[in-house]
Amino acid sequence: MTARSLPGSTYRLQFSKDRTFDDAAAIVGYLDRLGVGALYASPLLASGTGSNHGYDVVDPTRVSAERGGEDGRVALLAALRAAGLSMLLDIVPNHLGVAVPKDNPWWWDVLTHGESSRVAHHFDIDWGAGPVLLPVLDADAETALGKLELSDDRSELRYYEHVLPVAPGTGDEGTPQEVHERQHYRLVSWRRGAAELTYRRFFDVSDLAAVRVEDPEVFADTHREVLRWLAEDPTIVGLRIDHPDGLSDPGAYLRRLRAEIGPDRWLLVEKILGVGETLPVSWPIDGTTGYEALREICGVFVDPDGAGLLTQFAAEHTGEKPHAHTVENDGRHLVADELLVAEVRRIADAYHSGPGAGTDPAVSAQDLCDAVAELLCGFPVYRSYLSEGRADADAAVAVARTRRPDLGPVLADLHAALLAEPHGEFATRVQQTSGMVMAKGVEDTAFYRYNRFVALNEVGGDPARFGVSPAEFHTGAATREASTPHTMTSLSTHDTKRSEDVRARLAVLAERPGDWASRVREWSVRHPLPDRSLELLAWQSLVGAWPIDAERLAGYLGKASKEAKLVTSHVNGVPDVDAAIAEWPAAVLGDTELSAEIAAFVDEIAGPGWSNSLGQKLLQMAGPGVPDVYQGTELFEYSLVDPDNRRPVDIGAREAMLARIDEGHLPPVDTHGAAKLLVTAACARLRRSRPELFTGYVPVPAQGPAADHAVAFTRGGGQLVAVATRLPEGLAARGGWGETVLPLPGGATDFHDVVSGKAVDGPAPLLSTLLADYPVALLVRPARPTVTP
Repeated sequence: MTARSLPGSTYRLQFSKDRTFDDAAAIVGYLDRLGVGALYASPLLASGTGSNHGYDVVDPTRVSAERGGEDGRVALLAALRAAGLSMLLDIVPNHLGVAVPKDNPWWWDVLTHGESSRVAHHFDIDWGAGPVLLPVLDADAETALGKLELSDDRSELRYYEHVLPVAPGTGDEGTPQEVHERQHYRLVSWRRGAAELTYRRFFDVSDLAAVRVEDPEVFADTHREVLRWLAEDPTIVGLRIDHPDGLSDPGAYLRRLRAEIGPDRWLLVEKILGVGETLPVSWPIDGTTGYEALREICGVFVDPDGAGLLTQFAAEHTGEKPHAHTVENDGRHLVADELLVAEVRRIADAYHSGPGAGTDPAVSAQDLCDAVAELLCGFPVYRSYLSEGRADADAAVAVARTRRPDLGPVLADLHAALLAEPHGEFATRVQQTSGMVMAKGVEDTAFYRYNRFVALNEVGGDPARFGVSPAEFHTGAATREASTPHTMTSLSTHDTKRSEDVRARLAVLAERPGDWASRVREWSVRHPLPDRSLELLAWQSLVGAWPIDAERLAGYLGKASKEAKLVTSHVNGVPDVDAAIAEWPAAVLGDTELSAEIAAFVDEIAGPGWSNSLGQKLLQMAGPGVPDVYQGTELFEYSLVDPDNRRPVDIGAREAMLARIDEGHLPPVDTHGAAKLLVTAACARLRRSRPELFTGYVPVPAQGPAADHAVAFTRGGGQLVAVATRLPEGLAARGGWGETVLPLPGGATDFHDVVSGKAVDGPAPLLSTLLADYPVALLVRPARPTVTP
């Protein structure tokens, strides 16, 4: 992969029936003027009807008709090509959507013909366990089965909106219930899915059935259409691979895919790396989608001095003092013990059927399952990649033995089996499932429980680490430039728990923890929630996303409370609790006096929040890697977790603001957010016009009394300098920059700031002058003249 073939930056669009290929083609001109190099497209293959994300692909052999069909896809690529832009395409190799069987031709065929279907082994189904279990019935399955109906021609079984095929020759006679008993599937209570499902799924989502892309035939069938697109059109610059950790052998898959797409196309994986974790060296890829950069960039704007008071207040408010890692461990065990029981049992079965299984016959089935669950919960990362990842597998076993010494001999046998056959079924399923346990137990449980400061509770984050020091930030950026210079960097994605600007505003709370704690104490007395931990999350979310209407906030808190699984859950909802949570936003926002207090408080922290937002954006857009702009976030954008972050974006308003900027308008830093658009466009355009500036990385330390409030670096051999303000509340409290200066590389005096448009005064400008208009600056020297021999 050469740097010349990469876009300077990308712009993520979420396609759906409401954002079609024609709609995207219509804004290509805007994307071009913004300065980005590529449209980063969500999955384009046919997905579930009405899907707003595209990860529930139902037919990998055709493009989505709902999004615009083949003609629309080709026209969009033509529009991009004409503008000199490219496309990065998101694909989903791990699973297919099966919520509506008739929408998925392969799943329909499997349900119709069972194991004799041509595609029976395209899906990861345990055929030895009997008919495929479909957990769609009400809790009382016996009563629910009484509601089965047959179509007039007796070719389909129907249960409310669920339509299932009848195998040939099995529906000619009998009641619907008798016909059901003759099928290759069984409809069962939705409650049985967690413990008895007979096919591998995506996390705990039974509507997403895993496919076996490790099989060359399955790989060919699931990738043929996308590979055709790449072969026919170089406008598609590369692929982003969703959830590779779910695959049986991610490394082998990526090597096969690299061979198919060639060495020059961009290849990224949606991979969450733990702090200090690196990608396997055998993967022929360019990097990740950038969650590790998100943690570092956002973290450097969080004041570590706020940790003590916020931790103390969270303990006081909830009556508990758990460490973040304890909460995460509890979440992992809950998931392994309750939500992924079917996966744990299948791993135990795989161990029993594997060669050399050495567990004492006296060991009970329950002890074996317990040992498997402990092993899954012990991984320090999402999964190991045996044989390269042996250290992570060793660590998982050591942690499991510490927690359950009584299972030591069983765990020793499991460890030996992992190492003896690192690519066998047992080891493969352990690795696939460990990522599920981590994702569901940490991101989707602990991150909704441990709420002392939720700006840290982000995908790829570690809430136990309160902020990132400038030294750690610079080390991370320099390492990224040296090891994966073509990786993507992100601040917001369709999967983040809250948008970058919500996090930036919440970061201000770490600079005024005492003030925040006193307000939450008072507000919670006036409007309590059924769970004290949820109160911490609710008030931070309300302030972080302000202004937000009651419907949006109620939807968010309903989801958050069920993910936390403390007082209600998706599986075991508590109607009274759910109702109280649903009513809370309207009650709070309808309290005129309280709403005014919240609005006034947000006004107080808005300015520092905007400063953080601009700082984050500059460090991302100017730093190592290829930065992505998630749809709409070129302005201040205050969204919470999906589906809130997938709402329509007003591109027209952004186009109008950009046109004003291009006419010479320097927007103020205010609620309209045009200042963020200015910073984003300045960086994106510079990356496209002068890519030579975005190589290398060296920190630039400020000098003077407020030096700790600046974070700066130089790139391009000293030709570019980016500087941002950090901890703006503390900076204001100490009286501003004073005599703090920023010594420029080589003592150069010919820099100008492409954000403000001003020339820089001298080789070591005062930061009070340099950052007088905006809390950030992007300094550039004139292009060196080309010398012709």
